Amino acid sequence: MKNKLWELRKNQKLTQEELAQLIGVSRQAINAIEKEKFDPSLPTAFKMSKLFKMSIEELFFFE
Repeated sequence: MKNKLWELRKNQKLTQEELAQLIGVSRQAINAIEKEKFDPSLPTAFKMSKLFKMSIEELFFFE
């Protein structure tokens, strides 16, 4: 699944570690999601969408 996580994280000036701590996952999970090697769980996707103030559909998209 494609996503805008890297771009959004950089715009907020967050490191992978900082984002991981904010949503309760590991830095490695953030890295894997950004590289599109791993799809987040639904609760994690909701936490990300809330943090970035956008819908899940705006953050993640299926190609």
